[in-house]
Amino acid sequence: MSNPPATHRGDSGRSATDTTPPTPRTNDAGLSSVDNALRLLQLIGERRVLRVAEAAEDLGVARSTAHRLLSALRVRGFVMQDKPNGVYRPGSALNEIGLAAIGRIDIRRVARPIIEQLREETQETVSLLLLEGQNVRFMDCVESPRSVRVGSRTGLMLPAHCTAGGKAILAALPRTELLRRYPDGTLESRTESSIQTWEQLEAELATVREIGYAVNIEEGENGISAVGTAVRDLIGAPLAALAIAIPTSRMPTADGAGQFAPALAQAQATVTELLRAEL
Repeated sequence: MSNPPATHRGDSGRSATDTTPPTPRTNDAGLSSVDNALRLLQLIGERRVLRVAEAAEDLGVARSTAHRLLSALRVRGFVMQDKPNGVYRPGSALNEIGLAAIGRIDIRRVARPIIEQLREETQETVSLLLLEGQNVRFMDCVESPRSVRVGSRTGLMLPAHCTAGGKAILAALPRTELLRRYPDGTLESRTESSIQTWEQLEAELATVREIGYAVNIEEGENGISAVGTAVRDLIGAPLAALAIAIPTSRMPTADGAGQFAPALAQAQATVTELLRAEL
């Protein structure tokens, strides 16, 4: 009786004569790591600030594992730290993803009906602003129907720290991004009321974060006051700003800004909701 033909088994342990399709292998550990990394990105996007201990608790993993995952995300630019061993915040890569998604949308088209409605509610001139370096550009504007009013601002560019909308955007930036835009802390003055020093600007931005809107009393142009708030993108980064411009004769001090804050906040929320619906 002849012996059965010899079979060769390779590294997979399968017979060379076996024609059964191989069963795909899954790397459970690898999939788990990817899932945890994605969950960390969600947490960063929702909370804006995340500590290693919090990440470990939410993921149900050891602190060393959470630290390793966050470090990998930091290397790729998805998260950042203001200082070594500090908290983690959204990084430039995560912001760029949000901007790439939102970039498909014409924000002026989306915001136009809202700024028109805000103009009707306040009877003052309303603008949409975008940040460009250390400046803001007025991308769209609807004028007040009053005889004494601030004229159209469309196309105008001013230093961000001299405008209400610009200060609202600056206040929403991570500190590292703020320092990147102002590496030497030098500020351009437009009027006698313009913020003069970096210390003054930081104090002003802290107030903006606290009350939720920024105020400008003749800081960019004499005779013009304004109230502004930032419009954020899908991950919470500042995308643009809405600002109400008022002749200083009708709002000579910051105390008068509060009357515009509720309508401005509602307009900001509506624009944000419409932007989300566009995606």
